[in-house]
Amino acid sequence: MAGRKQKIGKWGEDIAAKYLQEKGYKILNRNYSTRAGEIDIITQIREDGETFLVFVEVKTRTTLTYGNPEDAVTERKKENILKTINIFLEDNENLDFPWQIDVIAVQKLSPENVPNIQHFENVFT
Repeated sequence: MAGRKQKIGKWGEDIAAKYLQEKGYKILNRNYSTRAGEIDIITQIREDGETFLVFVEVKTRTTLTYGNPEDAVTERKKENILKTINIFLEDNENLDFPWQIDVIAVQKLSPENVPNIQHFENVFT
């Protein structure tokens, strides 16, 4: 059985996936995992006649004790995400599109609150 932290993380990823779908993103993969790391959500979107891949890191918080969710994307996490993207692209040569990395921060500080979602686009390369 998953622990509390894993349940909160999965809940945040579900909220983020729903948010992305409502914005027109097509979910290609969730929790893509390799020896280098994991990417929470891999999506595809078509804008201005061009298709883009978007690799999404989701961070969820129910308290701000340890800072804002987006602050949890450390340099080491960024390195692992980039390594994982390279593996994904090698394994999916048919998805030869421009790509970017986004972070979605989900906060729900009390049971009564509606989740606050912040979408940070193209945050690092």
